[in-house]
Amino acid sequence: MEPLSFNKSPAPTIGVELEIQILDTDTYALTPLAPEILKLVPDNLSARIKPEFIKSMVEINTGICSTVSDVERDLTATYMYLNTITEGLGATLYSTGLHPFSRGADQMVSDKIRYKNIMDELQLVGRRFISQGLHVHIGVDDEEKVIRVNNKIRIYLSVLLALSTSSPFYESVDTGLMSYRAKLFEALPLAGMPDSLDNWEEFNELVRLLTKSGTIESVKDIWWDVRPHPDFGTIEVRICDAPYCMRDILALTALIQALVLTLAEQHDNPEPHMQILRTNKWQAARYGLEGQYIDPFFGRKCSMREAAINLYRYVKPAAETLKSAAYLDEIPEILKRSTGAHIQKQLYYGNGNNFIEMIRTIQGYYFR
Repeated sequence: MEPLSFNKSPAPTIGVELEIQILDTDTYALTPLAPEILKLVPDNLSARIKPEFIKSMVEINTGICSTVSDVERDLTATYMYLNTITEGLGATLYSTGLHPFSRGADQMVSDKIRYKNIMDELQLVGRRFISQGLHVHIGVDDEEKVIRVNNKIRIYLSVLLALSTSSPFYESVDTGLMSYRAKLFEALPLAGMPDSLDNWEEFNELVRLLTKSGTIESVKDIWWDVRPHPDFGTIEVRICDAPYCMRDILALTALIQALVLTLAEQHDNPEPHMQILRTNKWQAARYGLEGQYIDPFFGRKCSMREAAINLYRYVKPAAETLKSAAYLDEIPEILKRSTGAHIQKQLYYGNGNNFIEMIRTIQGYYFR
């Protein structure tokens, strides 16, 4: 196997991937219409609207964007086009980390051979895996730098998860978690919080061993919460639930871009203990913004909300340089109104335990 080559990005460009649920307009259950939708997508948008693991979801992607405002224009245009196609087929779009009542066992795997092979390998774990997430790519200009950023950003992943939680329900059950998607994902091989890496050579060797052994076919089979992406020349942050509204998507994108730029300028390589990182992630998945955050180096405990405000202040100078401060300023607004998970629970229990009314209301928030 040839060593991996990192396709360096000269600027902190942005690429966003968003997984979207397809629902039946009568029942609001997941419906396997992705193949019919994709047949109606013109060739010039085939890179923007793609199949996903199950036929009741699709992925929409941006092109390579320079600014968060570029992301907003790109994502909005693609979403609106996709929505038009979907409505014509008697379906509707929904954006959260998990559908609240559809069963995993009822979903159909997409026809791509890769997805069929994954399901054959995962068995029951794969049949339960019907989640949707937000993935944000940020361009990095050096392979050693992307490894340093990959190591350092792990400290903040729990805060990003807490700010995006949107999956409290699963198969009609209140899971007691704000992000049950995060725990479902950890059941997958090569998923979850990554270990620290010494350098690009170590990452190369790991990929070589996994590929040689037949464990993976390529880097895209490594499902860490954050990973280097050699082909794109990016660091890809994958921990976030699919947010319930566009302004949260853009706020998180601005936060992640500014964080990567901030960390890229630092040359120290701190080594937080994995157990602290996992504890913080559990707090984010279990309690969302109501969780606790442990400082990985000093052991001080604070609220997840305080950790989020500290992160917002930490990256604000970088956001001002990137001219994305207006988007970043939605982070304090998320803390005021809370995340999709909290809002779903309020709507569900405040409206007679009615999932359909909850979904309809959440859909109405998407472009507010």
